[in-house]
Amino acid sequence: MKNNKKMKILILLIVFVTLLTGCTKQLKDVDGKIVRNEKTGQTLPSNILCKPTDKEIIKLYEDTKAKQIKSLDKKLKNEKITKSEYNKKKKSLLDVNKLISCKKFTVTSGGYEGIWTTIFVKPLAWVLIQLGELLKNYGLAIIAATIIIRMILFPITRKAAKQSELLKDAQGELSKIEKKYKDKKDQESMTMKSQEMMMVYKKHGINPMSGCIFGVIQIPLFLAFYEALYRLPVLFEDKFIIYNLSTTPISGMKAGNYLYLLLPIIVGVVTYFSFRLNSGASMGQDQAKQMKLMTTIMMVMIVFTSFSMSSAIILYWITNSSFTIAQNLLIKRRKKQ
Repeated sequence: MKNNKKMKILILLIVFVTLLTGCTKQLKDVDGKIVRNEKTGQTLPSNILCKPTDKEIIKLYEDTKAKQIKSLDKKLKNEKITKSEYNKKKKSLLDVNKLISCKKFTVTSGGYEGIWTTIFVKPLAWVLIQLGELLKNYGLAIIAATIIIRMILFPITRKAAKQSELLKDAQGELSKIEKKYKDKKDQESMTMKSQEMMMVYKKHGINPMSGCIFGVIQIPLFLAFYEALYRLPVLFEDKFIIYNLSTTPISGMKAGNYLYLLLPIIVGVVTYFSFRLNSGASMGQDQAKQMKLMTTIMMVMIVFTSFSMSSAIILYWITNSSFTIAQNLLIKRRKKQ
């Protein structure tokens, strides 16, 4: 009961912090359609953190703003909006030329945007820029930042991985309890079942909720990293090996570069092994089937989505999942020793 209460408090805290923030916003034209770089397939954010250097990207922002102002002028002329509304909306439009250079970006640039952006997104963006300048490549900066963050979180993730291995050790005893109470649905039997399972957990040193902590942390971490990457134009103006960091696999293949197909394939492989190695023991055949089905659906969705993700985001996902695989293999090896 105490563990359940702690987990609920942790989840509520994360939700509360997230709700107090600014999030990534996509640039839209006067018709409400998302503005996209047709060459790379990348959607453009309307709240970028610093000024792009790519002239084509700057022109996209400037053309969009000009059309938005023209639309506002028309609405004002036709008295569909008041003068105060006109001024307010015009002031809120992004002027890309007034943004600070990405190389001069600091954690305080752009002012306060909420707890999430101020504490997580902007510092992470600053770190990515500094690493990019140091390593002379923003693809390497993404890899380095991902590894640094995972190393900081290693004590927590290692504990979660160890719990997963302990669950596998207890698999036989837990399966026997499941079979014993399979056809018993009365309250007394359910209470006895819970008590017997808790005794097995205690015997093997298992904390049922500790394995969930990494999953809870992983979601906001991914969102913060995604937002920092998405809102930094300087990242998308670089290349990693043969891949343009702003280009999506589907756009790359449309342009005739079928090597972009390797990215979703690698995403599928590392995601599969990450899920497989990170999964704990199930407590029954029905639960095992459900978990397998959920994992398969999630993996298919991730691979499918990766076709429309920028190479920068994919690079983060591959690095993060590869770290998880390496971590779990290390824990398994130590366990055998």
